[in-house]
Amino acid sequence: MPHEIRPLTPETFPAWRALAEKHNGVWGGCYCSYFHGDTATTVKDDYDRVTFKERLVNEGVAHAALVFDGDQAIAWCEYGSPVELPNIYHRKQYDAGESRPAPWRITCFFVDRDHRRSGVAREALDGALALIARAGGGEVVSFPNEPAEGKRVSSSFLHNGTRRMFEKAGFVFERHIGTSKTVMRITVPAA
Repeated sequence: MPHEIRPLTPETFPAWRALAEKHNGVWGGCYCSYFHGDTATTVKDDYDRVTFKERLVNEGVAHAALVFDGDQAIAWCEYGSPVELPNIYHRKQYDAGESRPAPWRITCFFVDRDHRRSGVAREALDGALALIARAGGGEVVSFPNEPAEGKRVSSSFLHNGTRRMFEKAGFVFERHIGTSKTVMRITVPAA
């Protein structure tokens, strides 16, 4: 049975939260809040992480493509503007080489442990690109991992996906940052 992609909204937030809570808040309680910054009405340090994320969803400044299996969310791909998602790993290296700021960035994936290594992350990526297209399209930058040749990495550590998955989705490699991250880019036409 094919999975359905739905955007993260106040209506889908309970399914998103259930997936996060099934996995102890994701990466020790992050609740996919690391890459977000404060807004005019919500300061990250004033709330626990799940409440912070819910407030951003209600404000319309937290975006993700959720992969649903029936009524259950089984994965997500977080995306948004650099203003919504200002925090990235290796920021100084990224900024030093950035020549074309993109209006969109993809920062985080999460896949239910019962569905890993089954192509669900790619479904989430394709879903995010489709939602970006519906929002007007434009350039999208992301920072997938590039594990060392021949080294198997636990899928639970691939929160940015892999270079190979992004290449298959049409992204173009630009450069390395850090020891295992890459900068990749694609232009998404408006739908």
